[in-house]
Amino acid sequence: MHSTIGLPPLDALAAMISAARLGSFSAAAVELGITHGSVSRRVHAVESWLGASIFERHGRGVRLTPTGEHFARQVELALSRITELAVDLRAARQTASLRLSVLPSFARLWLMPRLAELQGEPMDLAIRVLPEHRIASFDAGEADLAIRYGRGSWPGVDALPLLDERLFAVATPKIAQALHGRDATAVLDQTLLHDTDTRQWRLWCQHAGIAYRPRGGERRFEDYDLVLAAADSGIGVALARWPLAAPALESGHLVRIAGPEFANPDKHYIVTRSGETRSTVRRLAERLVAATQH
Repeated sequence: MHSTIGLPPLDALAAMISAARLGSFSAAAVELGITHGSVSRRVHAVESWLGASIFERHGRGVRLTPTGEHFARQVELALSRITELAVDLRAARQTASLRLSVLPSFARLWLMPRLAELQGEPMDLAIRVLPEHRIASFDAGEADLAIRYGRGSWPGVDALPLLDERLFAVATPKIAQALHGRDATAVLDQTLLHDTDTRQWRLWCQHAGIAYRPRGGERRFEDYDLVLAAADSGIGVALARWPLAAPALESGHLVRIAGPEFANPDKHYIVTRSGETRSTVRRLAERLVAATQH
């Protein structure tokens, strides 16, 4: 819907604001790069539109009338809001929004501490993190990019290796002290902690040359960060997936215990729709890879 009353030209309002701030038509003319007469005519046009005097003229310049003071303040606020809106809209055009699907544990342990770096400085990628266990559908437009954990053989998508992992057993310092000097079989007397994938402890036993017979029982958790939290609480022993477990070991809450270290056959991949060409998606993929280097 259009207003039934026309507005004065923007340059006329600018002349009024300048004269109000400087208290002089001559000073406003210098600031705007126009003549004194042009300022006077533009202010007169605003006063005619408003139907009231905005300025009182005196020998040394002009001063705002009470009506003019109120009107000038509101116009200045309105112009300021327009300027701020334009800045915001320009910034929004320069910032691309991307949806990144990722496992909740990976988001908490690795992604979130690096999110500001991935978004850029100044920010040019607004990353919406979608922490979920299910596989997001690119065809349905549910995500622009995903980080998936596995062997990298998913149909209909492109998968770029992102992060390799090393596996070794960890526990609290108290449990580690109790196991000190004992061989790998003593670990099986403790409660084994793992997520929904039990293959990793079986691989650990295979590398240690012992049978997988957990005498201390097992506990399963949905997310890997819960496995680390359970180990930190002293419930049992866990397999550190390095570097995801790095903060827990660097803090000293968990320490390495006896047993083998080996490469995790599963790894994290950057996954995009097949043949993805968007520069913003490629930019985020490049930043993800760069973030693994430090």
